[in-house]
Amino acid sequence: MTKKLSIIFFLMAAVAAMGQDAPIYQSEAFTIFPRKVVQAEEHASIVADNAITSTFEKRSWLQKKTQSRYPTFACDIPISVTIYNMAVEEMDNLIEADSTWRTGKLWGGVWTRDVSYSALLGLAYMNPNVTRTSLMKKVRNGRIVQDTGTGGSWPVSTDRVVWTIASWQLYLATGDMQWLKKCYEIVSNTLRQDEAVVYDPVTGLARGESSFLDWREETYPRWMQPADIAMSECLGTNALYFRANQLASRMAQLCGDYDGAAHFTRMADRIKDGINNHLWIEEKGYYGQYLYGRGNLILSPRCETLGEALCILFGIAEPARARRMVSTIGQTPFGTPCISPQIPNIYPYHNNAIWPFVQAYWMDAAATVGNSQAVEHSIAAIYRPAALFATNQENFVAQTGDYHTAMNSPCMLWSIAGSINLVHRVLMGITLEEEGISFRPCVPTVWSGKKVLKNFKYRKAVLDITVQGYGNKVSACYLDGRRQAVATLPASLTGRHSVKIVMANEFTTFDIINRQPVATSPETPRAYLDGSTRLAWTQVPNAKEYKIIRDGKVVTTQPERLVNGNRYDIPVAKTYTEYQVIAVDENGNESFASEPVAYYNYSNVIQYDMTHFATATTFDDCKGYTGNGAVEIAVKQNTRIEMKIDAPTDGEYLIDFRYANGSGNLTDDNMCAVRTLSLGGKPVGAILFPQRGKDLWTLWGYSNAVRVSLKKGSNTLVLSYEPDNENMNAQGINRAMLDYVRLIKMN
Repeated sequence: MTKKLSIIFFLMAAVAAMGQDAPIYQSEAFTIFPRKVVQAEEHASIVADNAITSTFEKRSWLQKKTQSRYPTFACDIPISVTIYNMAVEEMDNLIEADSTWRTGKLWGGVWTRDVSYSALLGLAYMNPNVTRTSLMKKVRNGRIVQDTGTGGSWPVSTDRVVWTIASWQLYLATGDMQWLKKCYEIVSNTLRQDEAVVYDPVTGLARGESSFLDWREETYPRWMQPADIAMSECLGTNALYFRANQLASRMAQLCGDYDGAAHFTRMADRIKDGINNHLWIEEKGYYGQYLYGRGNLILSPRCETLGEALCILFGIAEPARARRMVSTIGQTPFGTPCISPQIPNIYPYHNNAIWPFVQAYWMDAAATVGNSQAVEHSIAAIYRPAALFATNQENFVAQTGDYHTAMNSPCMLWSIAGSINLVHRVLMGITLEEEGISFRPCVPTVWSGKKVLKNFKYRKAVLDITVQGYGNKVSACYLDGRRQAVATLPASLTGRHSVKIVMANEFTTFDIINRQPVATSPETPRAYLDGSTRLAWTQVPNAKEYKIIRDGKVVTTQPERLVNGNRYDIPVAKTYTEYQVIAVDENGNESFASEPVAYYNYSNVIQYDMTHFATATTFDDCKGYTGNGAVEIAVKQNTRIEMKIDAPTDGEYLIDFRYANGSGNLTDDNMCAVRTLSLGGKPVGAILFPQRGKDLWTLWGYSNAVRVSLKKGSNTLVLSYEPDNENMNAQGINRAMLDYVRLIKMN
């Protein structure tokens, strides 16, 4: 069987497995006629729950433009050429009138994470001018703008630092030193603000929700409030912080700021150590999803694909560990889901979904370690939906391969970039570096043969690149017919040149992949106190045992079969203690931990009405406070509140505030209120007052808690609005209502 036919048969087989009609392929056009048929009995409930309709539109794509200004691709697999041409045309169609990248056909505007991840995947060199304009549109007051997100954006969401990596990629593509100097100032300002607000001094990690996984119910337990999510320490986000600090150090060196270079190197090392010390799960062979909780953090054992890939690509995972990760992490029939196992009873979007751009990063990670099976699986996972849907869809359902998720868009920027990256980075091996352009293809055996990429623009050069053979080992590199010592061309190269890469037809490793079906974890138990000396919890379907967690550590495991299986005797509270329960199914899949049950002597609680320290607000919509009124904080109101606190004894105390923030809803806008808490004139942490609901100034909750050491007697705490507390709202809305401050003695 020829390679061309085997690829087409693979795609047709994938379609048949879904119960859909096979598409008709032509070299420059194709049409699809989707038809939903659920054949597997276990899928019936999913389809019913997801309310997938039986009416589908006819979709087709036909090339309408000649893309002479972009690199053209040719190989002896027509479907690959067609999908590449579709990606380039869709990319070009997303250029807005203001020379920025539109996020997708249905999503207008520039988003920091979308444009940045897309730039790294290839758009930085596909169109440097549009990428530069787009990146600068996400800068305000000399800092990177965080996209809208949970609880009012930054610092609940903190993945804006991905901009740093995109700006560096643009520098590598252009060699523009003025651009680099401008970027360094922006990056330095941003990272130093984050140091003051989001870093955990204990773990060395940055706080903030998972990068791009910004729908709280899709990747976090339902009990977690925005303030809880803000305190989580996530794999993908911290991988970005490591790389951002690493690149900031290099930018500083190139700009002559050697003190800055040393500082950012220390920060990068600290974050890398934090990831490897606190997130790695040796028995699973990959990094955990995030640390989460309240008074005590525990590690979620879920796998988070983008974060895992970034740890490999950025060198956080050493080579042997990286190879193990690619061989261990589960690969489902339609690709690599964003997280695994899935969360039950959640409509597909980030949960139970595969995102082509995430798959592209996983493909790059697989190519980095030389795992050809994982690369081949990723290529199929990217090409199958592009061919079936006749567009680069934003995401699709992991269990069924269908594109009907909670929210979706055709012509999605980062999906397009992932498809382009498949050709440029993986099959052609293009890698931009400081010293020049290198070629490190990883070509699965089934993709062997001749591949040609013409009109590739690199700085002041134009390259026509040919790759022959398969494998991940380069046998020879020729520049204009002359053999080169290494497969790297200097950054100073000018003019038009031909490049020929001959592969050795072998792989340096022979790793396998872990093929498995889509797995789903048990539902999260609800734990509660049953009297003064017993912990209880709701029983969970399919649970075979429960883990009991005390202060972040497993203290016992109870089998479900026990008659008293949802009860656990606990000692009478003498100090602050938190209990949680985790359900485990027969396959070892763990639920999220239940909401922490705080167990302590209530005589150890100190509570002060905020009107004891400042004048009560006259805002009529603010109701439901517990005392004499609420105190309003804003950028020009109560910017410094001094609080005299009497501590009964020396010790550690948790300090938080009961507050309301009705500036916006839970999952949108950018008006999280931020303040600095100081003790004795020294900052001890940031206090966050995330949005809780649009105009809901009667919906009260607790801020994050900060742990401080107080001396017996009078202590002076100050809640203040500092320059580093500026949020992402352009109108300066940084507002909350405070009911009371609470201190809980920990020991």
